[in-house]
Amino acid sequence: MADPALVVRDVSKSFGGVKAIRDVSLEIAAGERISVIGTNGAGKSTLFNAIAGVFPPTTGSIHLFGEDVTRLPTATRAQRGLARTFQTSRLFEQLSAADNVFIALGGNEFRGGLLRPARSNPKRWERVERLLERVGLPGRGEQLVADLSHGEQRQLELAMALALQPKLLMLDEPAAGFSPAERGHLITLLRELPQEITLLLIEHDMDIALAVASRVVVMHDGEKILEGTPAEIRNSARVREIYLGGSIDHAA
Repeated sequence: MADPALVVRDVSKSFGGVKAIRDVSLEIAAGERISVIGTNGAGKSTLFNAIAGVFPPTTGSIHLFGEDVTRLPTATRAQRGLARTFQTSRLFEQLSAADNVFIALGGNEFRGGLLRPARSNPKRWERVERLLERVGLPGRGEQLVADLSHGEQRQLELAMALALQPKLLMLDEPAAGFSPAERGHLITLLRELPQEITLLLIEHDMDIALAVASRVVVMHDGEKILEGTPAEIRNSARVREIYLGGSIDHAA
């Protein structure tokens, strides 16, 4: 039997005297689609960053495709097949959309002390065009990133993540700032990802999280309090209580 894509075991993270997450465990099979939901402050992004390697957990362990990566840096995790997007943009705003994807593909060089996309690989540029079309940006390659809408910039970030040909794709609030039409396109795009890509989605918008995932994890106050199918989560009184701002009885 193949190793799980991701195993998070009893992970906690403290910042000074504040425990942002407490004893979170999670296992994701290769090719599975998992959504992590919860209100602001639930600990979703802290868990996400611990998995990605932004900071090591205070306690617990993280295994990626059978390898203990708990103390490994982000670059090493990327080499092992992990790609991610961020809540805030990490794009090169004064370059074009196509240039950004090309750089993500590794097609860059330093000229005049600046990072610039190399122009000598037409097959790679064809791949750039396919990636832009795949995320809903056909014909937008020459547009400066600074002139793209917020939603288009989020789509571009997804194209850059897919350019890395990830085995585990982690998306942090990918629908933030999207219009209803853009949200519908995002759902379709994520549903159509190749089965060999494992997806971990952190999303505040419950409709998107439930539409994409085969399994949903609910976090509240730094803890994982519930896990189930989208139907189970949608019908959960505890989840409704969280999103309506009520108190949570952890023993319920």
